[in-house]
Amino acid sequence: MQYLHTMVRVRDIDASLAFYCGLLGMEEISRREVEKGRFTLIFLAAADDVDRARSDDRAPMLELTYNWDPETYDSGRNFGHLAYRVNDIYGVCQRLMDNGVTINRPPRDGHMAFVKSPDGISIELLQSGDPLPEQEPWLSMTNTGSW
Repeated sequence: MQYLHTMVRVRDIDASLAFYCGLLGMEEISRREVEKGRFTLIFLAAADDVDRARSDDRAPMLELTYNWDPETYDSGRNFGHLAYRVNDIYGVCQRLMDNGVTINRPPRDGHMAFVKSPDGISIELLQSGDPLPEQEPWLSMTNTGSW
């Protein structure tokens, strides 16, 4: 068995791509519009996985599904979250915050943070390697909302 991808439904392709690609640094690998089924599939890979995602090895990807007909999606905590390893958790969180993303669980420990996508999908960010030294403003920040 091989893990292939995680699918999340999105309401706005542009807002989702701005978040996942523009802010998190993921890259679009492929896109397929299925007129008969009235949906669009967009596969994204994390920056360090792009080469593998395009090869026969096929790194796990994130599948964004956009249904052309309006739907309301309830987001339940039973989904859990997506998790990504990052090289500089403070830098990533600062970039997200500077672009209006709420840091729901700040990286007080220099290791872990949580944010949400425009569709309310919980995203866990984990520092690669050892935790970074604790520092402000992260150390004093409190949790906001749920993750």
